Amino acid sequence: MTIEEVQDFIGTLTDPAAVAQIQEAAAQQCKSIDRAAFAQIASGRRARINTSLRSTTLRGLTGTVQERSRSGTRAAFLLDEASTKRLRTNPRNVHYRIPANVRRFRVPGSGIPLACLELIDG
Repeated sequence: MTIEEVQDFIGTLTDPAAVAQIQEAAAQQCKSIDRAAFAQIASGRRARINTSLRSTTLRGLTGTVQERSRSGTRAAFLLDEASTKRLRTNPRNVHYRIPANVRRFRVPGSGIPLACLELIDG
């Protein structure tokens, strides 16, 4: 079945409950695809924050993946020493205050989206 055939079929549905069931099935399939795509991004792995992250001050910084969120779509992130220093001294950084004695900074909030992390440890 092609995507066009699927779209045509959905276009014939008149029952909102049936459309909702299709939406739910699509959402579940997206979750499964994401889980498989990001399975290798696990706690303890080294990664770089890529350019798809909205926060430009965090792009390109490196560190260690920490625990995942309950949804499994985000992970806490601990910057390495070089990236902590880079963020601390970045004049455009107005969101993160890092004391001078902090060697590794844990990015606060709900975590970095897994899609914004690229593994760098092989």
